Amino acid sequence: MTGEMLRVVLIGGTSHTGKSTLARVVAERLGFECRSTDTLARHPGRPWPVPGWELPPHVADHYRTLSVEELIASVLGHYARLRPRIEELVAGRVADGDGPGLVLEGSALWPAAVAGLVGPGTAALWLTAEEAVLRDRIRRGGRYTEADEDGRYLMDAFLARSVRYQELMLEDLDRLGLDRLDAGHGRTAEELADAVLAARCVPGRRPAGGGSRTDPRGAG
Repeated sequence: MTGEMLRVVLIGGTSHTGKSTLARVVAERLGFECRSTDTLARHPGRPWPVPGWELPPHVADHYRTLSVEELIASVLGHYARLRPRIEELVAGRVADGDGPGLVLEGSALWPAAVAGLVGPGTAALWLTAEEAVLRDRIRRGGRYTEADEDGRYLMDAFLARSVRYQELMLEDLDRLGLDRLDAGHGRTAEELADAVLAARCVPGRRPAGGGSRTDPRGAG
């Protein structure tokens, strides 16, 4: 940042880039609160069961019946509806100079929607990862090799949506000149946090250690 006090760090990106883990590390180092945009409102998320949670039929149907572009339209519409709540949350934390700062992460931080929030007291960056990295993380998380044919189809649909989301996100980042950070190549959350805090996400400046522009056509 420049001379003003940092109050809010926004971390966006498609699913499985490591936003949540990075946000926790950055928040711990800064002594900030850490929150996810998922806590503001839910949208059909990962279409596979995890211990203690069964996949709801409506979530499975969402990925089973919609095309990639329909999935994108659905999630971006959801994020647009969240925008006023995100703006209110950020503005309130910037105005409150006495309480703890905030690290807010989530895919709902769409570049064009939150670009106007980046300024005095607020920094932002977006995590990216190659398609192969996203595929590996999603398939490991969903236990792809153990899933049946339908389960694999749902994971593949989720991956396709995640990849397409990132392609569109990268176009927005390039157009707006916002910061990105490559979360692949085996980099740990601690190493990524080092890069974030070294650069402090100054608008128009790439974070240190892998924040170069990426061709959206080859990104994942």
